[in-house]
This record gives sequence, C-alpha cells and structure tokens, in this order.
Amino acid sequence: MTRVAIFTDSASDMDPSLAAAAGIGIIPLVVNFGKDSFKAGVELSTADFWDRMVAPDAPFPTTAASSPGEFKEAYEAAFTSGADAIVSIHVAGTLSGTIKSAQIARDMLPDREIHVVDSLGASMAEGILAQMAVELAAEGRSAAEIAELLEARAPDMVIYVALETLEYLKKGGRISGAQAAIGTLLSVKPIIVVKHGVVATGDRVRTRSKARERLIEMICERPVERLVILHTGSPDVEAFRDEVLARIPDGPRVEDVQIALVGPSVGPHLGPGCVGAVVLYRS
Repeated sequence: MTRVAIFTDSASDMDPSLAAAAGIGIIPLVVNFGKDSFKAGVELSTADFWDRMVAPDAPFPTTAASSPGEFKEAYEAAFTSGADAIVSIHVAGTLSGTIKSAQIARDMLPDREIHVVDSLGASMAEGILAQMAVELAAEGRSAAEIAELLEARAPDMVIYVALETLEYLKKGGRISGAQAAIGTLLSVKPIIVVKHGVVATGDRVRTRSKARERLIEMICERPVERLVILHTGSPDVEAFRDEVLARIPDGPRVEDVQIALVGPSVGPHLGPGCVGAVVLYRS
C-alpha cells in the first residue's frame, strides 16, 4: 500500500501532540512581536502567544509564511522516512502566502508526488481536512484521491466567531478607530464568518448573550457532519460547546468534538475571550 504523508501548517491551530499522534506534520509559520520572531508552535506555544498578546504595551503581532526551503526540507524528510507521496493542506491562499511556499517547494521536487490543497479557510478548517486525510490514507486511498476528496469537501466548511471587542480588528487595521469607537459605544458584537476563503461579517448583534444565541443559530442552520469549537481563552467554552451540541440532535457526539485554542495566525484579529466554531456541513 502506498504510504501517504500528511502535512498542514501552524495556522491550523492543531494541538502539536494530537497532530504528532495522528502522524500529521505541521509546518510552523513565523510570529513577530516587534523585533522578536518565533516559529509558531515550536519556539512559541499558543498559550505563550496569548500571554504576550494581552501583556500591557505589547506590540501587535504579525505573521509570515515559512519559506519554500522549509517546506522542501520537511517534504524531503518525509520521503526519506518512507513516504511515497504527500498531501499538504494549508491556510486559504486568499488569507496567507503560506500555500504559495508549499507550491514552490512542490515544484522544487518535480520527481516526487506532492499534492497541495487549499483549505479555503484557516484554523481547524485545515485541521479537520488533515484529520480526514489521515482517515482516507488509512483506508488505502491514493494521494491523488485524498487531495481530490479534500478539495471537494473544503467548500462545505465554514468558520464562525463572535467577537468580544472591536479593539483588535482596529489594531490589525481591519477597521478604523472611529468604527471601533462607535461599535464599542453601541455594544456591537460582530460575528465573523470565513467561507470559501473570504472573511465577512455574518451579523452585528447587541450584547454578548444575543451574540452567543445568534452564533449558535448560524452554526446549526444546516446538518452538521464535523464540528470543532474554537476559542481565544474563553472561560466558559465547554458550556458553549454543550449549548451548540444540544441544538444538533443528529450531530457529532461530545467526545468527538474537539475544543481548539486559536493561535497566532488568526488570534490577533479576534482578541481574547471569543468563542466560535469550525463546521463541516453534510454535503
């Protein structure tokens, strides 16, 4: 049977230990706090990232893709370890240059079978597809089949996040200071939606409780196949998970629903205290 190695990147927010146990390789993105640079998940854990993120007077973090050379090195190591082919799943090309590095690395190894898949999302939208890839490989599917199936399912994935504050969108340059000030004054809690590689405002709701209720409505509007709960340090994230699952009678079991802490690639624009979900809807 062909041995297919599976890769993703640190924007997937996959827990490194869970990824390693599943045999999923993670290519780290670079996180910059002012002049300090770190490889996400290697030199800076997600928990340490949040400690820095909320520290007083901390510079607003930026991220950068790993170089094609780093991707090439990781791919070559997989082939040296016995892989016959690679499926590499990455953050949407509309959101990051990461996938371009993966494609360049693939083209640097023209004699090897490497399939690069655009997740059309970020965070655990990548993670869910990577986990599906592992399952498909275990079934004996070829790398080409796995890539084709993942590309077919990526459009069924949607990310929803309810923001606690507009401050971090302002810091990241996504909205103006005036917009943030007006939103704060009106207690606006926007719900951000990522679908087909596009970030949009799904709704604008007054008060935290109404935002949570609207968020759950949006998550549950179609039959759910897979679900991962996202948060950025929310203390009641498990209660939120239980609320969501209570509204999906034929959905995933609680033991099959992961809770993922959003990391450096998406977290800076959300800020602390958010909850959300990545949903793979039934096709």
